[in-house]
Amino acid sequence: MILAFHKPYGVLSRFTPDGSPNRPLADFAFPRNVYPIGRLDADSEGLLLLSDEPQWNNRLLDPANHVAKTYLALVERLPDEEAFRRLRTGLLLDGKPTLPVDAFLCAPQPFIAPRNPPVRVRKTVQDFWIELRLREGRNRQVRRMTAAVGHPTLRLIRVAMGSFALGDLPVGTWREIDPAERPLLLEAGI
Repeated sequence: MILAFHKPYGVLSRFTPDGSPNRPLADFAFPRNVYPIGRLDADSEGLLLLSDEPQWNNRLLDPANHVAKTYLALVERLPDEEAFRRLRTGLLLDGKPTLPVDAFLCAPQPFIAPRNPPVRVRKTVQDFWIELRLREGRNRQVRRMTAAVGHPTLRLIRVAMGSFALGDLPVGTWREIDPAERPLLLEAGI
């Protein structure tokens, strides 16, 4: 079985507490014997897959398989074309280049329900949603990449893996992925 979970802010990608105020996955009544495929940091939101089928880990997470993970990132200030070029061609993180990513400004800007707790607001700095598609998943990669080009991420939501989109799944809920939807997970991305 593969489950799609709309992970809220402040939830760990693990079933056991870690001593922080963040909630574990055990609070969401998942079926027995499932585990997360990959992870989202507690301060990130969106699509988290869980499964009891170990083969999905490598199929979805190994960069050699080219499965894209699509994110919406709320960043400070409007990135210029040079910032997008640097994101698209890859950056050095920890001395190693990232794989190229698809990165662009969301136009029109999407309406996304406010987060609880709310994102900090600076009256003199406007925020913009950008979309990024990555084919690797280094620790805090999107946040580190946007910061490296001068546009810190204020809010991060994974909206798709492959061509499987989170859609309108309510925050904090999960559903089983239908067998007919499974091939979408392995497509290059939306």
